[in-house]
Amino acid sequence: MNEILNLSINEMAQTEFDCSCGKHHNFSIHDVIIGSGVIDQLPQVAAPFKDGKILMVSDNNTHRVAGEKAAALLKEAGFDVKELIFDRGDDILIPDESVVGRILQEQDLDVKVIIAVGSGSLNDSVKYVTSRTGLPYIICGTAPSMDGYVSDGAPLMADGFKISYPAHLAYGVIGDTDIMKDAPADLIAAGFGDVVGKITALADWDLAVNVKDVYRCDTTVELVNRALDKCFAKSDLLPERDEEAIQYLIEALTLTGVAMALVNISRPASGAEHMLSHYWEMDYVSRGVNPIHHGIQVGVATPVIARFFEEMKDIIPESSMALCPPHEEIEDLLRRGGAPVSPKEIGISRELFLNSLLEGYTVRPRYSVMEYAKENGRLEAIAQKITAELYD
Repeated sequence: MNEILNLSINEMAQTEFDCSCGKHHNFSIHDVIIGSGVIDQLPQVAAPFKDGKILMVSDNNTHRVAGEKAAALLKEAGFDVKELIFDRGDDILIPDESVVGRILQEQDLDVKVIIAVGSGSLNDSVKYVTSRTGLPYIICGTAPSMDGYVSDGAPLMADGFKISYPAHLAYGVIGDTDIMKDAPADLIAAGFGDVVGKITALADWDLAVNVKDVYRCDTTVELVNRALDKCFAKSDLLPERDEEAIQYLIEALTLTGVAMALVNISRPASGAEHMLSHYWEMDYVSRGVNPIHHGIQVGVATPVIARFFEEMKDIIPESSMALCPPHEEIEDLLRRGGAPVSPKEIGISRELFLNSLLEGYTVRPRYSVMEYAKENGRLEAIAQKITAELYD
């Protein structure tokens, strides 16, 4: 039981086991390959689909750093490759109706697999489309910026709202550390912020267990905690792009994705800190402004959520409180990893920040410390106090 805890990331593909939580877990991804130079293994991973066409989706940036080489490797191996390259200039590619629709338009009837070359937006868009059309997809990651490479959810913008759609797991995941360590510094910081967010996500999950008796799998909690410990031990070296530190960051993001895939929910990796990030992102998109990287927002939201726990330490269950370190400790961790620390620092206005604390719990139908504050009649006072401390 729980033997997945003894496996390396590259050994976890196609794993199933009876867990101590009482459920049978199945991690059905066919290939997870992370390491130096592993993009060269793309033709091997895609081999079962060689009798049909491959649609490869990238943007102008990811095509340059990995897509061009990926396409060349496949063509040299005799694959029929059609490329779709989104060119948004310096703008961020937002995974919305236009992107999803464009991918669907380019999916010819003889396409057997879609390969996404990129990170968050491209991975989620291709994951969503293939889950609806019944095709497998392979992701070649280009940045250690988020934890969705091995998860089965697809957060997309729809009519101005950020909605997390159920999708499916990738057929194969390739994370070439030689490519990912050279990602822009803000993407590395985003990945680290996303990892830091797991601290309050796990505390939030424990709170929901105590208050609402929701399901929890302790194996996935252990999987995430081991990954966090390993990543945080080397986080001081992330700003220097230390190879080992980047490797541990990628592993932490991947393992939290594995944890989500095992339990088919995002609880192991996402709590109230993600709700604040989604709230801010929806506001930016509604105003036609490029949103800040999701992981950057998650990072700065994490000490904010820690403040919620601190403000209610007199009523929060002891086990939940024990999982949430002081907000100062989380802020120091973010600084050491080269990530922003406060919402004010990344341009979140005072008004938007206050509104997000008051309304953020409505973003997802998921119990969180913000909803706990609402139920106990303390949400508004806590929101006003935290806003005054950070902005006045």
